[in-house]
Amino acid sequence: MADVPDAVRRLAAERDERRAAKDFAAADALRDRIADLGYRVVDAASGTTLEPAGTPGGSPRLRPQGVPSALEVAPRFDASVHWLVEGWPQDVVRALGAFRRLAGGRAVQYIVADVTGQAERAFAEQTDVELVPLVDGTGWAAARNAGLRRTQGRVVLVVDGSIEPTGDVLGPLEDALADPGVGVCGPFGIVTRDLNGFESSDGPDVDAIEGYLMAFRRDVVTQVGGFDERFRWYRTADVELSFRIKELGLRAVVVDVPVERHEHRMWTAATEDERARWSKRNFNRFLGRFRGRFDLTVAGATADGQTGANREPG
Repeated sequence: MADVPDAVRRLAAERDERRAAKDFAAADALRDRIADLGYRVVDAASGTTLEPAGTPGGSPRLRPQGVPSALEVAPRFDASVHWLVEGWPQDVVRALGAFRRLAGGRAVQYIVADVTGQAERAFAEQTDVELVPLVDGTGWAAARNAGLRRTQGRVVLVVDGSIEPTGDVLGPLEDALADPGVGVCGPFGIVTRDLNGFESSDGPDVDAIEGYLMAFRRDVVTQVGGFDERFRWYRTADVELSFRIKELGLRAVVVDVPVERHEHRMWTAATEDERARWSKRNFNRFLGRFRGRFDLTVAGATADGQTGANREPG
């Protein structure tokens, strides 16, 4: 942070004080003022750092709605694999390398949406990666949707940087999605008994697929319209999307694929208060649409459970 202007440093210090005092509205306003000055706040377990909001001389950063759609043209790839960089581009580099090694001769499109300006440096020499550079402050769901609009694969994988394939992932997912009754699948499924709390399930049929790794056909993206862009943080956006896919009369199915789960950065970088506040806000959005929709669940309402804000792990 040696080159950060003193005015930006002072705002960052004031923001730290507001967060410590749990005045999160003021802290968010200070973050926006810092962004207006051309810097991005990065919160991590080790502390807060400041980064330039753009990459000088790099690709122009786009607003999500300005990303042109490729969904109207015929698919050119067997699969499209999507990541989002909100920090820690090295995690995506690790995952991408594993997918390349294990693609098994398939034609695969790799797409990286980036809201930090870091990914262009990380993927500068990787010509098989389509980078979608987005303006600082783009929310999680809007950024994901911007990447999804570039999809040219018949099968779509939404992957978190914490997931590293250790074997053939694409094959089992393609096989599952060959069933037209399956709408979304992945290795991490969850179910609910009462629409207030979710727990892990081996399925095969589940109520939702967690966003660490979700797979669906390209046509499903066009039917449901992607993630709900009110979700600026990732929590529960996967559940809400899964339920909208199930509204189409399609199933959510667990598919066992070989992956290793590493640290989930966005979860560990947030404070306990932020996790609780953001998770509750997102879960309330989900309930606002799907409260009482036990017809979309595997088990229905049978018992009291924890609130969705307490769903674990991150």
